[in-house]
Amino acid sequence: MKRKEADLTPARIVEQLDRYVVGQKDAKRAVAVAIRNRWRRMQLSEDLREEVLPKNILLMGPTGVGKTEIARRIATLMDAPFTKVEATKFTEVGYVGRDVESIIRDLLENAMLVVRDKARRGVEAKARKKAEDRVLRTLVRDWKPGDHDIEMFVDPETGVTPEQREMLKKRLGERLRAGALDDREIEVEVRDGSQELGSIFGDQSFAQTGVDLGEFMKRLRPPTSSPRKTSLMTVREALETLSGEEAEALVDTQDVTAESIRLVENSGIVFLDEIDKVAGRTAGTGPDVSREGVQRDLLPLIEGTTVSTRHGPVKTDHILFIGAGAFHVSKPSDLLPELQGRMPIRVRLEALTEGDFVRILTEPRNALTKQYTALLGTEGVKLKFADDGVAEIARVAAQANRSHENIGARRLFTVMERVLDEVSFEGPALKGQKIKVDKDYVRHRVGDLLEDQDLGRFVL
Repeated sequence: MKRKEADLTPARIVEQLDRYVVGQKDAKRAVAVAIRNRWRRMQLSEDLREEVLPKNILLMGPTGVGKTEIARRIATLMDAPFTKVEATKFTEVGYVGRDVESIIRDLLENAMLVVRDKARRGVEAKARKKAEDRVLRTLVRDWKPGDHDIEMFVDPETGVTPEQREMLKKRLGERLRAGALDDREIEVEVRDGSQELGSIFGDQSFAQTGVDLGEFMKRLRPPTSSPRKTSLMTVREALETLSGEEAEALVDTQDVTAESIRLVENSGIVFLDEIDKVAGRTAGTGPDVSREGVQRDLLPLIEGTTVSTRHGPVKTDHILFIGAGAFHVSKPSDLLPELQGRMPIRVRLEALTEGDFVRILTEPRNALTKQYTALLGTEGVKLKFADDGVAEIARVAAQANRSHENIGARRLFTVMERVLDEVSFEGPALKGQKIKVDKDYVRHRVGDLLEDQDLGRFVL
C-alpha cells in the first residue's frame, strides 16, 4: 500500500526496504535520505526550490548484492517514474548505440503509462456505463425473430417499437449487469489500431528525434475518419474492449502529458548500472575509446539540461541519478572529475555471506522459498522447507560463488532450480503429496555437482 510522501520518513523508507532487501543498511540509509530530501525540497518556496539539487548516489559493490533491487523498490514505494539502463549500451554511440537522451525519453514513456493508467481508473465507472450503452444499442438494433433474450420483453410479432426501446434497454441492462448475457456473441464496431500510421512505423521509429509521428498524423486526419472495423465477440469481451475505448476517450491527453512531465522532472529516478565499465580515460582505438565520450554525454543530463521529447521538453535538473558498479578494476576516481562531483553520496555494499543467503531465502516478502511454495501449491503439492534444508541451499550457493564466479544472490536461483527440478517437472502427478526439502534432499540433488568442479561450473 502506497503511503503519503510526508509519512515516508527515512526510518520508514528503510523499514519498507527491509521487507525485500536483506542487509546493506548504509545503502538503504543513503537512498532514504536522498528520497526524503526530494520531499523537503517541494516544501520550500518556489525560488529556493529550484536551487536545491538532488543528492545523486554512487553504489559500489559486487554483482547480486542488491544495488538494482534497492533502486527498483524505492521507485515502487514512491510511485515514481523509474528506468534502469546499462551504461555500456552507449559505448558505441554513433555506430550502433542510442544517444544518452533516450534515457529521459524512456523515463517519460514509463511515466506516461503510469499516469494514463491512473487516469483511466479515475473514469472507469463512466467508461463502463458508456460501454454498456453501446452494447445495449447493438443488441436492440440487431434483434431478429427468435432472439429469446429480447422476446421475453417484447411481442415477437410486432418487434421492438420505438416506444419500447428505452424500456427494453433498461430490462436488458439489468440482465447485462447480472452477467446473464456474457456468453452471447454480438458484432461491435471497434477502433482498428492496425491501420494507424504510427503503428506501421512503430512507436520507437521517431522517438529519438523527439517527434510523435502518430500524433502528427492524427491532427492531419479529420476527427470522424478514425479507422474502425467490425468484430464478432462475446458480450463480456465487447464490454472490456469498449470500456477501454471509452476510458481512452474520456482521458485528457494534455493533462496526462503535463502530469507525466511534472512527475519525471520532480520525482524521476534513473538507475545507471555498470557505470564502472565506462570509467577510465584510456587512449587509443576500439570500443574503449568511447568510454570517456559516454561520460561526457551523461554529464549534461546529470548536471541539468533540457531534453526534447515527442511529448515536449523535459528538464533533468531534479531527476535523481543512482549510479552503480562493481568497481573491481576501475575506481570512482577514474570517472571524470565533473561526474564525480555530481554523485556526492558514495556507498559501498558488502558481499553477501552464507548467513545472508539464509535470510534472503526466508525473510523478504518475495523470498524464493515462499515463491516456490506458492507456485507448487497451485498443483496441489505441499512444499515445506526445513531449516537445515534452507541452510544447505545457502551453503551450496556460497560454496559455488567461492569456487566459480561470485554472482551474489543470483546464485540462489540456480541452486533452487536444481534442487526443485524434479518436483517442478512432476508437479501435476504429485497432487496431494507433501514434500519436505531438508538437508539430505538438497545434498542428494546437488552434492555431486559440488564435487565435480568442471560440471558444477556449467550447471551451478
